[in-house]
Amino acid sequence: MKRWIFHILFLVSFLACRKPLIIESNQGDGHEHTHMDVNAVGFPTMTIPSDNETSKEGVALGRKLFYDPILSKDQTMSCSSCHQQSRAFSDNKRFSVGVEGIEGNINASALINPGWQSSFFWNGRASSLEKQAEAPVSNPIEMHLNWDNALDRINNHPTYPLEFKVAFGDGLITKDLVVKAIAQFERTLISNQSKFDLFLAGEATFSPLELAGYNLFLSEKAECFHCHGRPLFTDDELHNNGLDIYPDIGYEGVSGDIADRGKFRSPTLRNIEFTAPYMHDGRFQTLEEVIDFYSDSIRSSPTVDPLMPNDNGGFHWTDIEKLQLIAFLKTLSDTAYINNTNLSNPFN
Repeated sequence: MKRWIFHILFLVSFLACRKPLIIESNQGDGHEHTHMDVNAVGFPTMTIPSDNETSKEGVALGRKLFYDPILSKDQTMSCSSCHQQSRAFSDNKRFSVGVEGIEGNINASALINPGWQSSFFWNGRASSLEKQAEAPVSNPIEMHLNWDNALDRINNHPTYPLEFKVAFGDGLITKDLVVKAIAQFERTLISNQSKFDLFLAGEATFSPLELAGYNLFLSEKAECFHCHGRPLFTDDELHNNGLDIYPDIGYEGVSGDIADRGKFRSPTLRNIEFTAPYMHDGRFQTLEEVIDFYSDSIRSSPTVDPLMPNDNGGFHWTDIEKLQLIAFLKTLSDTAYINNTNLSNPFN
């Protein structure tokens, strides 16, 4: 009953508007730029750092930096290389390959509504979008460029110094300003126009299979809603979901607490149809494999999440229930997101 009361209240708030709210206003804070209030009605209020308020100019600059290979050692790789818009800003490879041809050991996280996250990377080691944006540039298995060299390139670029001055009031480009610009753009990566969103707004109907999957998703028989609750379809927490017995220690490597062994961030289920392969190590290629795992292959361990039925190997769904869940998950696909020209490569 409580779930359905929540659903009704959520629907009432959501009907107001499903599109991101962008309000522009000129602010007299020392230099000319246009502040943007980037939020999506129906979503929680986005927490934005007081020292990196979102501006139209900052977002435009961050978008260019996100797509510009100037931040990689050989200038062949950009943020977008592993976060492709057509795949909801994820990578179709199990492990991304860096500029040195070295394969990583973890699947690239999808960037979907990252402005609402409180931690980043699968093991939650970054506490802000700014810190998340900083790491790949100097990482030897990713872009592998010393930050001093990166800043030399950007400071000597024909247009970037002026763009930074317009966005931040300072023509001296620092690492701090580079990651702030990228983070501003990433906060505009808002996905909330899926069939599910249209359904909540009364503008679409679910098929019987989709509706049955939605009801199962919300039920104790599936337990999905605990870690993947609406509207973001993630609880923004870290869990051990019973994949293995510790080949990767997960959040324990960050916290140092053995109780966190095998814990990883709950990814959003929005656009999951586009973001294969799945799990932190990309072990599953299809949604069918993911559903089969939760149905019959959950492994027990001392730190497995208590919501996981690890004693008997899984939830043991029927074949029709599996089809229902997959049908519902595909209603979370947002083609407007992967085709939004405001988020696409500005150099094309």
